[in-house]
Amino acid sequence: MKRRNFLHTLNIGIASVALLDTKLYGMPLTTPLSLPFDDKELSYHTIQSIKFSSVRLQYPRLVGKNARLDLHGYGPRVETCIIHTDKGAMGWGSLRGSRRHAEDVAKELLGKKVSDVFQTNIGILDAKNIPFDMALHDIAGVILNKPVYALLGQETPIITDCYSGMIYFDDLEPAHNPGGIDKILEECAYDYKLGYRQFKLKIGRGNRWMPFKKGLQRDIEVTKKVAEAFPDCQVLVDGNNGFSVEEFIQYMKGISGVRLFWIEEPFHETVVDYQKLRAWLKSEGITTLLADGEADWDQALLRELIEKKLIDVHLTDIEDLGFTNWRKLMPELQKLGAQTSPHAWGSLLKTHYTAHLTGGLGNTVTIEGVSSTSDDVDLSGYKLQNGKLIPPATPGFGMTLLKKN
Repeated sequence: MKRRNFLHTLNIGIASVALLDTKLYGMPLTTPLSLPFDDKELSYHTIQSIKFSSVRLQYPRLVGKNARLDLHGYGPRVETCIIHTDKGAMGWGSLRGSRRHAEDVAKELLGKKVSDVFQTNIGILDAKNIPFDMALHDIAGVILNKPVYALLGQETPIITDCYSGMIYFDDLEPAHNPGGIDKILEECAYDYKLGYRQFKLKIGRGNRWMPFKKGLQRDIEVTKKVAEAFPDCQVLVDGNNGFSVEEFIQYMKGISGVRLFWIEEPFHETVVDYQKLRAWLKSEGITTLLADGEADWDQALLRELIEKKLIDVHLTDIEDLGFTNWRKLMPELQKLGAQTSPHAWGSLLKTHYTAHLTGGLGNTVTIEGVSSTSDDVDLSGYKLQNGKLIPPATPGFGMTLLKKN
C-alpha cells in the first residue's frame, strides 16, 4: 500500500465521504456504550498479548506483467498479527500498514477488553487500531463462535461469483521463448478446473511492453480467443490505467462482438474521461460494467463518479480501505445504486476476507480470486464451486494458522 494512502486512511477524517463516523471515532473509549448482547461476551476477554509474524502464500504458477508493472512472482509473504486473550481465545489476520507502526499501537491495546476496542455492529472503535482490523474481527468471531459474515448479520452467507484474477501477460514469458496466446488459454483452462467461471484478462501490453499497435492487437486477440474458447464463462478486462480514452475505444472496436462483464481501470479516472467512454458505450448499446478505484484512489472523486453514474463498481482494496471502513461504506454505495468488488489481488487472505464482507452485506458483483496454497495456513474451508466462492461456517474467518509462531 502506498504511504500516502495509508496515512490518508488513518486520518479517517475524510469527511467528504464519511467513511467512518467521526463522532463515534472521537468518543473516548471510557464513554459507556449500549452494548449488543454479543458484545457483553467480548467484555469478558482481555487482550493479553499481540504477536507479529508472517505467512507464505504460493501461486500455482509464475504471474507475469501487467500494463504498468513487471513480473509479479510466485506469491507473497504476508505480515500478520496474532491476538491472545486472558481466556485463551486467539484470533489473527493480515497486518494493515507497517509492522513498526503496529507495534507502537499494540502497546495501547494490551490490558484492554476486546469490547473496549471492537463492537460487533461497528467493527473497530478507533481509527488508530486499523492495523488490527482483520485480527479483531477474527477474534470476535472466535469468542462468539460465529463466522465473520454472521457478525455482519447473515446466519447463512450471501454467495456471489469469484473470478480468476491471475491472468497476466504470461504470453510474453519467458522472454527468450514466449508462450504466446496458447499460454493464456492454458492458464484459463487450469483456472476453469479450479472452479472459476469468470476470467479477468490484463490488457494494455502496448503501454510498456510492446509497440502500441502490436500490443493493442495482442490485447484484442487474447480477448477474442478466451471468449471463444470458454463460451460458458464471462470475460473481464483490466487496463491498469494503461490506455488513453481514445486508445481504449480502439480496443473496444477491435473486440466488437465480445460481451465483456466489466471494464476495469482503462485509464486513470477523471470525470471528463469517463464521460467520453460512457457516451461512446451508450452510442454502441454496450452495457458493460465500469469498475474503478484501486490505484491511487481518491474517495471523493470515486463518489462523484458514482453519483454521476460514470462508474458502476467500487474497487478500493479490502485492506487498504480497511474492513471496518468497508462495512460503513457499503450501505452508502447501496443507496447510490453502486455495486462493489473490493480489490484483493496479491493475497488469497484478502479474497477470503471479501467473501465474509460479501457474505454479511451482499452488494458485491464478484470477488477477486487469487488462487494459492500455503504450508502456514489451512485454507481448505473455502470452496469454489461452479464459479461461486463459499466461505466456511467456522468461527472468525475460518483460517487456522499452521505455522508455529
